[in-house]
Amino acid sequence: MNSFILAVAELPLLSDIVVIFGLATLVILLFMRLKLPTIIGYLLTGAIAGPYGLSLVYASTAVEVLSEIGVILLLFVIGLEFSLKSLMAIKKAVFIGGSLQVTLTIGVTAMISYLFGFDWNIAVFFGFLFALSSTAIVLKLLQESGQVNTISGRTTLAILIFQDIIIVPLVLFTPMLAGESDNVLLSLFYLALKGGLVIVLTIISAKYLIPQLLYRVAKTKNEELFLLSIIVTCFAVAYVTSLLGLSLGLGAFLAGLIISESEYSHHATGKILPFREIFLSFFFVSVGMLFDISFLAEHFLLILALVALTFVVKFTVTSLAVKSLGTSYKESFIVGFSIFQVGEFSLLLAKEGLKYELLDNTTYQFFLAISILTMIITPFVLKQRENLACKVLNIPMPQKFKKKLEEKTQVPELNLEKDSLNDHLVIIGYGLNGRNLSRAAKRAKIPYVIIEMNPETVKVEAAKGEPIVYGDAANAVVLEHVQIHKARVAVIAISNQPATSGIIENIRTASQSVFIIVRTRYVNEIESMLNQGADEVIPEEFETSIEIFTRVLYKYLVPKGEIDDFTNDVRHHNYEVFRTPSNDSSVPTLDIPEINFAGIKIEKDHGTYIGKSLKDSNLRGNTGINLVAIKRDGKTVTEITGNTKVKLGDIVYVVGKPEALELFEEEVGIS
Repeated sequence: MNSFILAVAELPLLSDIVVIFGLATLVILLFMRLKLPTIIGYLLTGAIAGPYGLSLVYASTAVEVLSEIGVILLLFVIGLEFSLKSLMAIKKAVFIGGSLQVTLTIGVTAMISYLFGFDWNIAVFFGFLFALSSTAIVLKLLQESGQVNTISGRTTLAILIFQDIIIVPLVLFTPMLAGESDNVLLSLFYLALKGGLVIVLTIISAKYLIPQLLYRVAKTKNEELFLLSIIVTCFAVAYVTSLLGLSLGLGAFLAGLIISESEYSHHATGKILPFREIFLSFFFVSVGMLFDISFLAEHFLLILALVALTFVVKFTVTSLAVKSLGTSYKESFIVGFSIFQVGEFSLLLAKEGLKYELLDNTTYQFFLAISILTMIITPFVLKQRENLACKVLNIPMPQKFKKKLEEKTQVPELNLEKDSLNDHLVIIGYGLNGRNLSRAAKRAKIPYVIIEMNPETVKVEAAKGEPIVYGDAANAVVLEHVQIHKARVAVIAISNQPATSGIIENIRTASQSVFIIVRTRYVNEIESMLNQGADEVIPEEFETSIEIFTRVLYKYLVPKGEIDDFTNDVRHHNYEVFRTPSNDSSVPTLDIPEINFAGIKIEKDHGTYIGKSLKDSNLRGNTGINLVAIKRDGKTVTEITGNTKVKLGDIVYVVGKPEALELFEEEVGIS
């Protein structure tokens, strides 16, 4: 006992870290077994360990500091994955979509709160609280599902960025709502100047300072120094923005943007990710620690009704804001289902409300319960957001409103001659695979038509004359428009598994004769898609494996015919050769030659084989290797005779056993 007290006295946070991580490990193991999101596990850990649970954690302030570091690292990694160019490409979504979402949410929430009997200033403050969404949770889930760079993902990110920016003015307005006499307009003017200064510094750093710094650090080949420079950049920029009155999270995002302009961004991401995961867990635990489970049980029905009201209001307002950008209704609904929750910055703002007596303790607990419950259901809703969006579109309604919902964004509509579409190819998705397929079809003079959901892509490609239509291939009307029942082949070249399943089902409803080829990410999805009606499923992970192994075999000088037989057999056996150990005698054995082919640079000006003719040096007899070509002064010489001489600076291409090539390289090179 004395040793425990001594350990706590020396490092008060140590016992809390042990409790949090120990309890979290058990909870997350259970959640993984039940296939539940780990975020909810961390929230539950905080609720159990916090003051309203078993009171196992005491240094709650220190835990909040660690959680803030987690949020900083999360936004830093998001910035690393973006670039200034890509951010400017969504500036309309950031400033128009974001401002509309925040303004409308504040207005609607304030109106509802006022009708519930709250004073106007408190009602407006409620609007501040509910206007913000959870950047930490939503972006983590989008990252895990690979949806950050989709249309809906980028729009979601844009609105979350605006929310992170607007938190500062909201904090400045809070004292004004409480009746304080601060000059808010002057503060906002200074804030605008600071924001402009930060933007200028970000651009200069991204173009000139950081790339040069990272270049010099990378040249040292010291991984510890590289990691240190990345962490310093992240926290230095975050610290500068905090000194200017802006949020730490915004500074971290800008730091990530700065590094993303260099070629070291991917390496930096790999270094930071483990730290982000550790510190981010503290954030979710710290939020869970605020959760008073007894208060929730006592007012469960009322809190549940308020959660439902929050969901409906934020979903509706966000969808309208995104639709104003010209996005389709489906994409607008997807974004609405992504950021319906109350965010972590709202929790910080709520503490300001307590400070200025805009909230009492009871109202604060109601707000916490609503916030945490919306955070808890976020992973489930986000996982099904596309399906939910489709269900909203398919709600029974008068035909007039139905037509309005089905209106597409203003993109060129291809005037297809339906009678001319026969025995054609339908390409669904115009990413890299779709583009390559369309080029091949054009060259082979195969009639084809493309279905694509990105309105910008449709607009650009339609202007080029591509037979492309805007629409969702899961919609029977769109499939009918491209005459799917007359097509010979349909290729589904998108990476969304739930959407692919819906498309297969709709194609099979329209036609049983169309040959459906599906691209999928993982081999474990093959069987389910074949059962749904696909004729052939090509998994990316194993096609990549085949391509890599094919190149390996080429390096081992295996004959091309044998390589082709092997790859064909792998595909014929549905990739079983790579998936599980097999003793199947039908799988071809590969005869690996005991020779290698190498290019070796001559780095010495004298030696046994340097400056002498091949017949005098007897290269083949002494070493057992054959010289087949020489690259000299930028030209490749393939006519090799007994009089050919090897000189300093040559690159010689030789064939022989690996050990012979190694000895020859030691002879002519500088080790």
